[in-house]
Amino acid sequence: MFLSFFIPYEPILFGIKINMHLILEYLAFFIGFQYYRFLRKKSSDLISSTNRLSIIIGAIFGALFLSRFVAFFENPVLHYNQGWLSILNNKTIMGGLFGGLLGVELIKKYIGEKTSSGDLFTLPLIVGLIIGRLGCFFAGTNEFTYGIVTNSFLGMYLGDEYLRHPIALYEIVFLIFLLAFLKNLIKKNTLENGMLFKIFMISYFIFRFFIEFLKPNAFLFLELSSIQYLCLICVLYYYKTILQGIQYAGKKLHLL
Repeated sequence: MFLSFFIPYEPILFGIKINMHLILEYLAFFIGFQYYRFLRKKSSDLISSTNRLSIIIGAIFGALFLSRFVAFFENPVLHYNQGWLSILNNKTIMGGLFGGLLGVELIKKYIGEKTSSGDLFTLPLIVGLIIGRLGCFFAGTNEFTYGIVTNSFLGMYLGDEYLRHPIALYEIVFLIFLLAFLKNLIKKNTLENGMLFKIFMISYFIFRFFIEFLKPNAFLFLELSSIQYLCLICVLYYYKTILQGIQYAGKKLHLL
């Protein structure tokens, strides 16, 4: 409850309000990229530096486009009325992740790269998301990353007079567990190339599908938001991997 006095958290330095969300967003990019560089130096990357750079560029452009496209449909009437500047500034990490994936696949097809490229990005992405979500939490109700009103013991004051679900904190907890789980899989060294990224995408998008019900969304059709439809598209995209996972789990249970 004491956090209600500090959220949104906007410290003042030399008489200037500090936008903690923006600072942590840039910090997420910086630390995530440095972590990626560290992992790449330690690993035997099968993709050449030139092709890896092309893949990163494809990911950036795909993420830039789809992050804004999906964000617009989170609340299309509001964003349309706010004008083009607002549309260009609004973005969502979900569209960024899936747009980056599509951008990478298009670039790889163009340059003829067959090797899976996502594993090296997986852990840096999760670390970046954790830092970014901390920024979302500090933003409180100033950004559309807060939850619906609740009487639950988990409810917090995030900048208005209502107790709300702190969904940014929920996501941070989920991501920390996912990070630990994936690092444990890496230690076992039993995953085929590319599987680490697929597990991350499937797990994160399924989590976000359900957590979106705790956001005050502008729901589109069938009481689902634009992000939830994107989550369903992602699940369909990876349906073969999901079926393989179900079959593998079934075999394990049968052996028990």
